Amino acid sequence: MNGGARWRSALRLAAAGAALALAACASGPKREPAPLQTFEPSIAGRQVWQSRVGEIDFPLVVVVRDGAFFAAGGDGSVVALRADDGRELWRGDAKAALTAGVGSDGRFAAVVTRDNEVVVLEAGIERWRKRVGSRVVTPPLVAGERVFVMGVDRAVHAFDAIDGRRLWSLQRPGDALTLAQPGVLAAWRNTLLAGQGPRLAAIDPLRGTVIWEVPLASPRGTNEVERLADLVGPAPRVGDRVCARSFQSAVACADAARGALLWSRQTGGVAAVAADAERVYGTDASGRVSAWRVTNGDLLWSHEKLLYRQPGAALALGPTVVLGDFEGQVHFLSSASGEFQLRLPTDGSAIVGPPVLAGTTVLVATRKGGLFAFRPQ
Repeated sequence: MNGGARWRSALRLAAAGAALALAACASGPKREPAPLQTFEPSIAGRQVWQSRVGEIDFPLVVVVRDGAFFAAGGDGSVVALRADDGRELWRGDAKAALTAGVGSDGRFAAVVTRDNEVVVLEAGIERWRKRVGSRVVTPPLVAGERVFVMGVDRAVHAFDAIDGRRLWSLQRPGDALTLAQPGVLAAWRNTLLAGQGPRLAAIDPLRGTVIWEVPLASPRGTNEVERLADLVGPAPRVGDRVCARSFQSAVACADAARGALLWSRQTGGVAAVAADAERVYGTDASGRVSAWRVTNGDLLWSHEKLLYRQPGAALALGPTVVLGDFEGQVHFLSSASGEFQLRLPTDGSAIVGPPVLAGTTVLVATRKGGLFAFRPQ
């Protein structure tokens, strides 16, 4: 899929309570992906185990809790795997095709079906399911014995994790044009953080009221498509600092303790960013990989060695940044310079969502449903 096609596929028009594909948007000629460069590995690493779910045809985000990975397939399969050796802890079935998942607190796991049903499992057994009023592509958040769900219409809903009782819903006015890819929905201290267009909002998780909000981007354009700037999740948090990509507009960081913008840098891109105590890492729509200083947004390095290979969201891992491409290659880059350190293959299909870490094990998911665990050294 070329950059223009990726851009189009991320857009949806929310109208009459449904998410409809946007018919006309940016396009461009197909570009040949950059060839894989040869290099001498500077770190060691190997695949330590492998598992499978159904083909992943939705924007899966694997979640880590209590030393386990929680993942799902597009066919409704949901699985919990022990991180150190891949042993299956349980496997369940939502009994419907999925559009979002997974959210988990270690006990409950939540996914959302194409019928807009939130399905919550405990140890692989369905506990309840409830319908929401719009399509959902952002993984639910399970925290504080609540399940939080955000639809493509930006409405946020809270359910009791034990019995599915609806606790509150927050619907705010906004633009009709929205993204059909994961937004920002996260916990910070005793506060719920949610993307509301280009704004990061802090919400009281008990009452569903807005505490503060801060714009991370100032979108410009002559039409709704050009002004679309929803925050793309997941959003990394380092202390009180929360950083996020604003779709095709900016990369920014905010201080969640003060509800204040720290910095914002105009830069295109459609994939979530990663961050550590020193840098924010991200890719743009052409495959350029960049790093910005986390304190002020200064550009530290940028390279084009993965151009048109569709590198996705990254994982910041100490001296290494991990990200995958459209051929299932997993690239380990130096966080200080962006130079290649290691490359490991999967099953030849695109990496879905960001890599995740549990202990010393890195997990990536592929479009074909492969779950590949690596251990860099």
